[in-house]
Amino acid sequence: MKSNILIIGAGFAGVWSALSAARLLDQAQRDDLSISVLAPQPELHIRPRFYEADVHSLKAPVGGLFDAVGVRFIAGIADAIDTLDRSVSYIDANGEHRQIGYDRLVLAAGSQVARPAVPGLAEHAFDVDQMASAMHLEQHLLGLPALPASPARNTVVVCGGGFTGIETATEMPARLRTILGSEAAVRVLLVDRGASVGAALGAGITPSIVAASEQAGVQWLTGTSVVAVDAGGVTLDNGEYIASKTVIWTVGVNASPLTAQIAGERDNFGRLKVDDHLKVVGQAHIYATGDTAWAAVDNLGNHALMTCQHAIPMGRHSGNNAMADLLGVAPVVYRQPKYVTCLDLGEWGAAFSEGWERELKLQGQEGKDMKRQINRVWIYPPAADRALALAAADPNIAIV
Repeated sequence: MKSNILIIGAGFAGVWSALSAARLLDQAQRDDLSISVLAPQPELHIRPRFYEADVHSLKAPVGGLFDAVGVRFIAGIADAIDTLDRSVSYIDANGEHRQIGYDRLVLAAGSQVARPAVPGLAEHAFDVDQMASAMHLEQHLLGLPALPASPARNTVVVCGGGFTGIETATEMPARLRTILGSEAAVRVLLVDRGASVGAALGAGITPSIVAASEQAGVQWLTGTSVVAVDAGGVTLDNGEYIASKTVIWTVGVNASPLTAQIAGERDNFGRLKVDDHLKVVGQAHIYATGDTAWAAVDNLGNHALMTCQHAIPMGRHSGNNAMADLLGVAPVVYRQPKYVTCLDLGEWGAAFSEGWERELKLQGQEGKDMKRQINRVWIYPPAADRALALAAADPNIAIV
């Protein structure tokens, strides 16, 4: 029986883990090893774009790509990891419980929006975290014209002033006008516990956020938070009630619950601490990557963020190193010292910054052009061409 690398997840980190493992195996010219990817569908969902309209189109098929490089795809949802038995239990496409063994496991199961115990949040709030939930929001928005005209119908409350919240809020006025008509009196409120506009993203790009919010008509409610959600709106911690038929929750994310089944040190997001090769500290056969990994990007104390900017190169390293472990060759150290931010800001444009201090480099239309290049070209997987795909999976490729 072939030794198997099992990768859980077909997001950015999972897809690139599979390609990088296949690349190293191709170089070794061995036929006694295999690579399997376990995920619900052979699709890479372009999650960074879920604040946009037409969410159903924001995916890239990877079945042909996996076939081209010799990766086996297994349709299913992992629900249990047995680290002693080296096996993963999952529910297959027919709803049946199955099990698969591994010699090396790469956990690339991603993350999910944090949903604290806010009354009414689960029942009444939307999110743009996963494709299904973003599509649910879009269908709701498209149904607004059928509701009686009212301030509540025309008001959207976005909870959380981080990256996702800002992109969602600044995009929303144009989406609402497209749906309700150009003359509709739309209102978008962004509720954030930060003391000032864009506080979570630093001073470098705050002026761009302020300018874009003012142009779009997005109103920030800073220094406050939502304490309850109901069918008619939200209640703030100062007692104020805002009537709204559309409440969108973007406050934080947590690593996949599967991380809790693996013994190891974790950060505040539930990510597993990994060594320089992305192997889980304390585990001999398990790697974590993407949003499940608490990984150093440099020697200055900075760690990877839960974004595709870090997930893609982390995938290139984790898959390579899992395969290197089986082949008995040297692994590659993961380091990604260059960090950039590209924040979409609706019709105003976008802000592009460099460095952990977020020094502004591009804004407005120039920033928008960069954002579109990133979101519509750079983060998509390669074509289903074996040579091109394997070449693109080299962990030593310089990438931000």
